[in-house]
Amino acid sequence: MAPLTLFSVLVPFLLSFTPTLSTNSEGNALHALRSRLSDPTNVLQSWDPTLVNPCTWFHITCDSNNHVIRLDLGNSNVSGTLGSELGELKHLQYLELYRNEIGGKIPTELGTLKNLVSMDLYENKFEGEIPKSFAKLKSLRFLRLNNNKITGLIPRELTSLSNLKVFDVSNNNLCGTIPVDGPFATFPMESFENNKLNGPELQGLVPYDFGC
Repeated sequence: MAPLTLFSVLVPFLLSFTPTLSTNSEGNALHALRSRLSDPTNVLQSWDPTLVNPCTWFHITCDSNNHVIRLDLGNSNVSGTLGSELGELKHLQYLELYRNEIGGKIPTELGTLKNLVSMDLYENKFEGEIPKSFAKLKSLRFLRLNNNKITGLIPRELTSLSNLKVFDVSNNNLCGTIPVDGPFATFPMESFENNKLNGPELQGLVPYDFGC
């Protein structure tokens, strides 16, 4: 009976460690992203879903608590789309996906990343509208969406982003007028060029959706 008793003790002990054999929610989110992307030059080869967390993966930076704070895939020759799972990266501060061939709509779930400081999605093939949920990104300082195929209005909700220092939506298919409140009072006109925009908003005279 002794071996049986030892076995009955060891099994629960070993099972208590099984959750560490699978990735956490951030790892799962990044692996889901990898499945959406075509990666002809294998820049995502190190993204092994069997590891405890993604902190050893290339192009990923974590903090001292093993939370993902930076995703760097700029100029990586990847294509595909983004999904709602990126909203699971709750501690993310830098989302760098510029100069690729990523298309489709920008997920509204990115607006839940309250720690985000920089979002660089420029020079891709994104389409659809700028999510109004971005107005929740109160820590955001840099938002560059230029050189895509984005349509619709510039959300007026973004004028509440008091920390926003750089905003570039040039070379898209945006329409309407340019906001003038909040941080938008300081952005140069070059940030809005080559769209279908009708110049700065004349409050009370022309509706902000004029021309759409």
